[in-house]
Amino acid sequence: MLLKAEKITKQFLRESRNTNQFCAVQETDFTLEAGSFAILTGRSGSGKSTFLHMLSGLMTPTSGRVLIQEKEIYSLSDKDLSAFRNQHIGVIPQGQSALYSLNVLENICLPYTLYHKNAHQEEALALMEQLEIAHLQAAYPSELSGGELRRMAIARAFLRKPELILADEPTSDLDDENTKIVFAFLQKAAREGAAVLAVTHETDVSQFADKVFCMKAGVLTEQNSL
Repeated sequence: MLLKAEKITKQFLRESRNTNQFCAVQETDFTLEAGSFAILTGRSGSGKSTFLHMLSGLMTPTSGRVLIQEKEIYSLSDKDLSAFRNQHIGVIPQGQSALYSLNVLENICLPYTLYHKNAHQEEALALMEQLEIAHLQAAYPSELSGGELRRMAIARAFLRKPELILADEPTSDLDDENTKIVFAFLQKAAREGAAVLAVTHETDVSQFADKVFCMKAGVLTEQNSL
């Protein structure tokens, strides 16, 4: 078992009333095995991204624990958690996360260069080839379309061959053809041993996944087996 969440919740105080507590994610247990691809669906505002951020080490749960490879990640210091995430987790964020002073290849190589390691440009170029952006290696983010920026972020998340891949709307800027390319790419990563979870609004990609979950008003449920 690679990822395990035990009774995690996330609550916020609304700005208008300090006593008005809002529960974005109800108490939830969740596991994700190595070699498994899970999809999480649900309407906007249902708690999907909050849930994903807690699993990825980016948002501390109000209660509960998140364990990755049996390590309780929120017991780590901020520095150690950042290093652990860099080494073991590939996060594909929902928004744009490019550094506009770097070209595409440099952006993709960031997971290595942040920790003063070799850039592994050959691996980066191979990923870019698979995602059909190899011709953009010298371009800068300001020159890219939304879909190209999305595929750059995907390549960066995969560069260190992470054991856990967490994707938040990885195809939100892509057309149907490229959406299928990306989900096939995620499926291939799972078949090669990674644990993969993708949050999506796409309605026709369940065939790529081993399990499909739905979140409604902060409550996570598993859908019928595929």
